[in-house]
Amino acid sequence: MMQFEEEGETLKDKSRCANIRADLKMCLLKSDCCKIYKRTPKECLRIKDGTVPDECFALRQTFFDCKHSIMDGRRRFKGPKGY
Repeated sequence: MMQFEEEGETLKDKSRCANIRADLKMCLLKSDCCKIYKRTPKECLRIKDGTVPDECFALRQTFFDCKHSIMDGRRRFKGPKGY
């Protein structure tokens, strides 16, 4: 979960998947791919050379599922599969 420096600080983006997006962004920016190799986060997600932790790829899938659930009308009423 996103950590804030000051108490009462929140994200400007209030959309449903904003917290997951922020977590994914921070995970990528803290990875060796962005820090050491100076690549953009988008490039880091495309290149699977081991410089990006598996946690970031898991957050990417979670973010995709979140965005997909917004668009899929059946999932809005039934919930995610397997529950």
